[in-house]
Parts: sequence; C-alpha cells; structure tokens
Amino acid sequence: MEIATNSSNHHRLLKSSSNNSFRLRSPSLNSLRLRRIFDLFDTNRDSFITVDEISRALILLGLETDISDLDSMIKSYIRPGNAGLTYDDFVSLHRSIDDLVFGLEDVQEAVGSKEEQEEADLTEAFKVFDENKDGFISAKELQVVLGKLGFTEASEMERVEMMISSVDRNHDGRVDFSEFKDMMKVLK
Repeated sequence: MEIATNSSNHHRLLKSSSNNSFRLRSPSLNSLRLRRIFDLFDTNRDSFITVDEISRALILLGLETDISDLDSMIKSYIRPGNAGLTYDDFVSLHRSIDDLVFGLEDVQEAVGSKEEQEEADLTEAFKVFDENKDGFISAKELQVVLGKLGFTEASEMERVEMMISSVDRNHDGRVDFSEFKDMMKVLK
C-alpha cells in the first residue's frame, strides 16, 4: 500500500512538470546534472538531503509543494538510520520519478537518432539559460540562473563574465547555441 501512496504522491507533486525540458538522455550530462542538484540541495554539506533542504530548494526555484506529500514520498527512499537521502538514494528517487513521469512518453516516442535527441536536449537546456529568448546567453542571464540554483558565483558578476568568456569563441560577450553545444560536449 505504501508504494501506491508514494506513486500517487509522485503524480501529485509532478503532474504539472511533465515536460522534457530538464530531462537529458545523455547519461554523462544527466549524472553531472544530478550531482550538481544534490550538492545544491545539501545546503549544510553533510552529504544528506533532508526533506527541509529539498523543500527550501524547490521554493527557491518557484516550485512550492505540500511538505507532507514531499515528506511521505522521500521517506521511503531514506535508508534506516540516515538523516536524509544520500546521493545514491537521490539517484534512485530520480529514476523512480523519471520512470513514473516519462515512462509512457518513452514507449510512445517516435524513433529518432541519438544525435537528434541530444540536439533536442541541448536546445531545451539552452532555453533554460536564454531567458529573453534572443538566441544568446548573456552574463546577466547566466547570473540569474546561477542565483536561482544557489551558486555563490552568482553574487560576483566578474566570475560570471569569466565563465562566459571561457566558452565565448567569437568574443562577443555572450554564448550562442553553437558555443553552448561545444561546451556541453567537453563536459561529456
């Protein structure tokens, strides 16, 4: 019965977020993204994510949820004796949510090449950063996204500008999609 309750909670928590914007199919990108998210949620750096830490992070991202639903869903993934989710527990939770939310879409998805899918994933990731939708990521846009995710670099525009210049091949002070793709290939 607990599994059914958890499944219901997953649906309730995630029913409004069933688009593929943050779902990257490249295993290396997904692993990197999950590690960064885990580290962001683990605000006290104790290698555990508590329900309170997840709730605070979701609120910062504008994704408020019912704390009791969140608590009941996450508790089933916390190993006995632990204060919260370990990274491995977090990965298991992510897989469970991923399967629940996107499983049917995977079955129904049209067959496309791996390259086409990676391109689509990168396009969606780029859109997250390109807030004004002008086709470029400016230092200000990067700063806003980093700030929402809780990165300390966001408070120093100089560091954000350095991040931009490190991938800005044409030196125009912003990152276009081609430069973004090259940067992501290096991260693979």
